[in-house]
Amino acid sequence: MFTGEYRHAIDEKARVAIPARFRADLAGGAFVSKWIDGCLAIHTRAGWDDLATKAAGLPVTDPNARTFQRFIFGAAFEVGLDGQGRVVLPAVLRDFAGLGTAAVVVGARDHLELWSPDRWNSFSQGMDEPETLARNLEGLGI
Repeated sequence: MFTGEYRHAIDEKARVAIPARFRADLAGGAFVSKWIDGCLAIHTRAGWDDLATKAAGLPVTDPNARTFQRFIFGAAFEVGLDGQGRVVLPAVLRDFAGLGTAAVVVGARDHLELWSPDRWNSFSQGMDEPETLARNLEGLGI
């Protein structure tokens, strides 16, 4: 399970370090893609395969299903960890997520999210407001 928040630099070769505690989970391969809320997602190979299987079960006649598949899979890239535990982030994904020289790596249970520090700070402030958080959790059965 991916948990926690980590701040890492993005170097001049567009590489970001994956927190050491997650590297073994990604050693078998990973996929980085656009994700909801303007961040990127890094999925394990098994997680990516599960997501692809769910997407394959969506009706092709549903325009929302087609939009989802194009959004997630259209700019997804298979990545591997280098010897220092870093992955290269393609320019199209860095641009989408507003990533410059820094990233916030956030554990999101079954995947990691990569956020620009400014976007993460803005987003997480909303989660810290009790009334906003309560409204967001309403109806989830938690």
